[in-house]
Amino acid sequence: MRAMQRSYHGARRLPRPWVVCVSLFTFHALAGKMKIVEEPNTFGLNNPFLAQGSRLQPRVDPSPVSGPAHFHRLAGKCFSLTESTYKYELCPFHNITQHEQSFRWNAYSGILGIWHEWEIANDTFTGMWMRDGDACGTRNRETKVIFVCSGSSKLAQVSEPSTCVYWITFETPLVCHPHSLLVYPTLSEKLQREWDEAEQARYEELITEQGYNNLLKDILEDGGLLKSRKVKEKQPEVAADSETHNSLKKCTEDFQKQREEIERLHALLTQHNIPIDPKQNDAKGTVATTAKDDQHLRGDNGILNLR
Repeated sequence: MRAMQRSYHGARRLPRPWVVCVSLFTFHALAGKMKIVEEPNTFGLNNPFLAQGSRLQPRVDPSPVSGPAHFHRLAGKCFSLTESTYKYELCPFHNITQHEQSFRWNAYSGILGIWHEWEIANDTFTGMWMRDGDACGTRNRETKVIFVCSGSSKLAQVSEPSTCVYWITFETPLVCHPHSLLVYPTLSEKLQREWDEAEQARYEELITEQGYNNLLKDILEDGGLLKSRKVKEKQPEVAADSETHNSLKKCTEDFQKQREEIERLHALLTQHNIPIDPKQNDAKGTVATTAKDDQHLRGDNGILNLR
């Protein structure tokens, strides 16, 4: 009887190690099929807790905060949007990133652009440009942020109109006022005066449309709204002359003096009955005569003394 009891108790103890072994085998088998995915940190550019090799590496530093004052409150904030298998995160005045939501071992995670400059047309901010993102073939990725009036600030849509160029629609109440995106009020008084002078010069036809656009671009670059693309080259032989024309005001003054001098010479020629119409020189046989007259005028001290 005691032998049977010992055999019974032994049989109860035997299955326990076997059950443990089976449980461990099953756990490891399941663990081999599972993959713990740590979503890439969308603040990878700043996260001090990530290893340096795991961080997203920006090519350049973001430009300073600029533009409408009420937009400055967006600095330091981020807005995310998930479309299909990708998550996008926009941090205005900083960067925009993209993360593939996938179990693939090489899921993409990268920078679509670093805050660069505003897009401006007709005295209006029309978008923000994020440039110098991750490499994409022979170019870098870049993103344009387009603003749409809405009751709250959020990312609404992402598209890729051309390879490695992205457009993101950002809805926000900050653009609902009709004057919220005007450029002129964001400039300093000095730059506003320069813009006024450029407008006046264009109105008086003292400068061409291209000249006006170049002046306006310089003003916007000085205001930090556009990124300067000028290549600085040393030109010592023209340094003195360039200093005398360092402002539109000085250029206008010089132009006015030259115009007065032309009018004075015109009156002088008229007083001596000297034709000034160049069309009169088109007739045959007048070239030699005109040359003689010009030679006589250049040596006529009487005319020079009439000043």
